[in-house]
Amino acid sequence: QDYYGKELQKSEDLKTNACITSARPLPKTVRDALERVHEEVVARYYGCGLVIPECLASCRILDLGSGSGRDCYLLSQLVGEQGHVTGIDMTEGQVWHRSGAPPHPPSSPPTSFPSSCQVEVAKKHIAYHMDKFGYRKPNVEFFHGYMEKLGDAGLADESYDIVISNCVINLAPDKRAVLREAYRVLKPGGEMYFSDIYASQRLSETVRRHRVLWGECLAGALYWRDLYSIAEEVGFSPPCLVTASPITIGNKELEGIVGDCRFVSATFRLFKVPGGSRVGPGQVIYNGGIVGHERELVFDANFTFKEGEVVDVDAEMAAILQSSRFAKEFLIRAGGANPAALQGCC
Repeated sequence: QDYYGKELQKSEDLKTNACITSARPLPKTVRDALERVHEEVVARYYGCGLVIPECLASCRILDLGSGSGRDCYLLSQLVGEQGHVTGIDMTEGQVWHRSGAPPHPPSSPPTSFPSSCQVEVAKKHIAYHMDKFGYRKPNVEFFHGYMEKLGDAGLADESYDIVISNCVINLAPDKRAVLREAYRVLKPGGEMYFSDIYASQRLSETVRRHRVLWGECLAGALYWRDLYSIAEEVGFSPPCLVTASPITIGNKELEGIVGDCRFVSATFRLFKVPGGSRVGPGQVIYNGGIVGHERELVFDANFTFKEGEVVDVDAEMAAILQSSRFAKEFLIRAGGANPAALQGCC
């Protein structure tokens, strides 16, 4: 709360490059949506690139660690007026920029902004964005709270289609609680799509207790193998790795404290697959119906689906596609089907 609510006033105040990574080029629809987000919301954003899954129309999305609301306002445009986006963040406090400058009057463009609670920054721009997007009523809301205790903010069981998170789970001491709560609020077939920082080994207490390294997303990084065991324990499908890129700290003093541990920024997707959906391997054909991904859907590092092409999938992927919001975008057949017959059928 102190580091993100007071010490950091803008992304340039970060002391490492751990939280400013991006592994994928942005689709034009996302770039255009980003341009419509208020400049203060963007300036107060400290996440890792963008966490924007596909197939979002009319979805209900929860953003864990929503900060100043940049991703929420992006998603607000992608889900449309019939969708809904909820942001939750723990930061609080009310201080001014280090410059000490008061806010500019509304008649003049701001060159700096008052540093306030991230949630308040997000809330105060709701009307601006709804007007900008042409929505009759808000499709976003923001709460101050903890991602380990979503119930305290009134978030009900099975109430969201997608949970996203952008480089914040490393800031939570209890990662199991975060994934457990995400699983609870997801509808059957729902997805947790999130980027975070992972370590090549379990971190020493010296590293874990270092204030700056924790605030910079490194000291709380999960050993990557532990993600798989925690996901299984909570009930999620095995993690699907979407993208990964190595992190260079770029700070000699902090590199010395970290030692030989290496870090990556990675995006994973986890699904809440209902028990009855696990039917075995199969073959699928993508119909090309997802906006912005009409010709090709890069689902994860292992599966790329091209429009009209037959793809063999394992039991896990078959269950994911069959039970999730992607079901209507695919023709799904049980294993052993004749690819030529499937192609002709379509």
